[in-house]
Amino acid sequence: MMPNVRIELTGTPGNKPDAKKLGFGQIFTDHMFLMDYTAGQGWHDPRIVPYAPLTLDPASMVFHYGQAVFEGMKAYRREDGQVQLFLPGRNAERLRRSLERMSMPLLDNDVFIEAVKALVRVDEEWIPGEEGTSLYIRPFVIATEASFGVRPSSRYLFAIVLSPVGAYFEEGLKPVDIQVEAHDVRAVRGGTGSIKAAANYAGSLKAQAAARESGCSQVLWLDALERKYVEEVGSMNVFFRIGEQVYTPALNGSILEGVTRGAVLELLEDWDVPCTARQLPIDELIQAASDGTLTEAFGTGTAAVISPIGGIRWNGQLYKINGGQVGELSGKFYDTITGIQRGIVRDVYGWTDRV
Repeated sequence: MMPNVRIELTGTPGNKPDAKKLGFGQIFTDHMFLMDYTAGQGWHDPRIVPYAPLTLDPASMVFHYGQAVFEGMKAYRREDGQVQLFLPGRNAERLRRSLERMSMPLLDNDVFIEAVKALVRVDEEWIPGEEGTSLYIRPFVIATEASFGVRPSSRYLFAIVLSPVGAYFEEGLKPVDIQVEAHDVRAVRGGTGSIKAAANYAGSLKAQAAARESGCSQVLWLDALERKYVEEVGSMNVFFRIGEQVYTPALNGSILEGVTRGAVLELLEDWDVPCTARQLPIDELIQAASDGTLTEAFGTGTAAVISPIGGIRWNGQLYKINGGQVGELSGKFYDTITGIQRGIVRDVYGWTDRV
């Protein structure tokens, strides 16, 4: 269990933003959660304090050796006014896997969830209630020891910040075009692609910029070994419906096990829609797009929930999917998952956790 959390409330609370002008990740709430780790002492001094810049030594090891991991989750305002989280235990477990892979001290799952809930309760007034809005939660852990030398740090900071958000994509629930990246790679088996290490995302920015220059919103990554098999789309997992069968890349050590991905797989099973997780060659996918059997594609992730794909750009040609329209499954997944998150649809799966 976590020690008692010290709470220091701000004396200058901020103005709550207009829910229609939220955007994504640009506005932050009044407070943040902090907790320190010291070798030989463990995790200590949990506190909620006014949101403010962090003070770090320039020699802090996070700046030089990249020990930094994070999670992404949300709190939702139900129609009855109560607040709930969506599958927080899976975020807690994934953070533990990330910490272990990066040689960082583990956090107890219950401590992680208690910390999230404590901060959300303090800043509950910041949670918007309008459709399509939520409170984005960003927990992260960084190495803070001031030292040069390639080894694990002896000091760390666990922090959580909150941001009221609208839609992740400006387009909303509209199909976006994606570009297959044939040169750069996101991750390799045995590396850090299966965890949420900060460096994974820095390495994806170049390809993301190139995709936008080509008029696409996201990158479709291929595997690093053969440059042949589909892995992820942008920072999301990806699904394809070919004929009556749904496919998603199998977890292979370089693909992140997304929380929303898991929910979609459970829904597919419940709805008796056949789904196979396997290696999916880009050539097979393009052939299905060419002959019209690829009827639907979408990305899944906490930020966007469901992101329909309207076309795939490959070798200079754009292959449209479902006439560029939102597919039947994409819309159904979005309505079901967001409905459960907001308390409109009954949660028969036990996915939600009241704050």
